[in-house]
Amino acid sequence: MIQVDNLVKHYGDIKAVDGVSFEVPDGQITGLIGPNGAGKTTTLRMMAGLIQPQQGKVLIDGVDTTREPQKARALLGVQSDMLGVYPRLTPREQLRYYGRLQGLRGDQLEQRVEAVISDLHMANIADRRAEGFSRGQRQKIILGRALVHNPHNILMDEPTQGLDVMAVRETRETMALFKEQGRAMLFSTHYMDEAERLCDQIAIIAHGKIVACGTPQALRAQTGHNNLEDSFIALAGEGLVRSGEMAPHPEP
Repeated sequence: MIQVDNLVKHYGDIKAVDGVSFEVPDGQITGLIGPNGAGKTTTLRMMAGLIQPQQGKVLIDGVDTTREPQKARALLGVQSDMLGVYPRLTPREQLRYYGRLQGLRGDQLEQRVEAVISDLHMANIADRRAEGFSRGQRQKIILGRALVHNPHNILMDEPTQGLDVMAVRETRETMALFKEQGRAMLFSTHYMDEAERLCDQIAIIAHGKIVACGTPQALRAQTGHNNLEDSFIALAGEGLVRSGEMAPHPEP
């Protein structure tokens, strides 16, 4: 389980994250969605231990990411953007490298590398140099290196962005597998249909604050809309109005 408690991060007068709290339970997929500039990326970076919060804390299976960063990182797998794929190394070599960074050695390392290759259906590319790989193939490497140490908690930042239909399907099937394995999983997306289809619960962030949190059905019921996209627009817009960033439209 991941617990986010009253996270705050300001940059001068800009309140990037302003008191964000929510939980990512085991065995569920939790979505974090919000408009551009809402504080989503800053929140994810604080959860991953890449940015120190000014206030609040993140607990990964009860371990504080600020007080025990190495221990917390060992419990967390983070899939981010496409940067850091080494074109002259094979996926297998890259998984071994990241596994060693996590302290894996010998048979334990090889078993985890093989398990990731199997889970992500990478056998046909595992021993090819990554130079010239498609976006979907690079995505598998990035996700694989986040999983090689077998973390119970997983953060995925827009994992299907820019992928073709087959790669999107494979990614979603992998997420469903993680859920079946009982892992706690948080992912961000701009695709409302994807969030509605995959998520057990969704946290909506606007202007650095969580403006709503609940199941897709509960969010639709809260707004009276029959789809998540309209509910998201209503709830995110209300959050911006409350923060003073956006004035309500006058009635015609």
